[in-house]
Amino acid sequence: MADSVDVAAPLLSLEPELQEDFQRKVQNIRRKSKVESITPGVIYLGHIPKILHEPQLTEYFNQFGTVTRLRLSRSKKTGGSKGYGFVEFECDEVAKIVASTMNNYLFCERLLKCEFIPPEKVPPRLFIGSETIFKKPSLPAVTRYNRKRSFEEQTKMKSRLLEKETRLRKRLAEKGIDYDFPGFAAQKKQNLDCTLDLSVNSQVSKYHSIYYGAGRPLLVAVLSAFIYI
Repeated sequence: MADSVDVAAPLLSLEPELQEDFQRKVQNIRRKSKVESITPGVIYLGHIPKILHEPQLTEYFNQFGTVTRLRLSRSKKTGGSKGYGFVEFECDEVAKIVASTMNNYLFCERLLKCEFIPPEKVPPRLFIGSETIFKKPSLPAVTRYNRKRSFEEQTKMKSRLLEKETRLRKRLAEKGIDYDFPGFAAQKKQNLDCTLDLSVNSQVSKYHSIYYGAGRPLLVAVLSAFIYI
């Protein structure tokens, strides 16, 4: 892998005045990597412009060194970029140079945020599925969530929400946190009270219409007959 890096194209520094210093650092790392074992390095990259995707990012960062893996975080709902990602370089020294060089660099009218992640803080499953070609969801989650559901599906959804709320209240109580919030249970009770109020109001309106509406003459006649009897 080191020989393939040695014959790579000339590297381009992000700032012209840092070109000479940047090339000297990378050349020192290349000579060092021929003797010592190479340890991969991961960087966090934030404020990524929306126009850049996996192929463009891989091609761009290959100017620093060999990019072994790259993951761009995407929304599960829309499939769009979240604006941050992670890049793994073949050599951790190159990753450190990239982090120091590109942090707060103005790129496509956005200040990039770049930080080197120590190996012990890199999640083991960070790059799982990163080699898979991204495909935009055919049925976005927003459409699935807003679709009309049957009565059974609505009942299952309400029960799951109430179970999650119960577990949350239990965890807060175990940690000694005295915090109360309305939650779904209170909303369900409120909806039930509103339903009862509507039912009572409908009955009152019914008798009101009977008395003051078309049924009033009949009711008056019945009451008059009762009085005279």
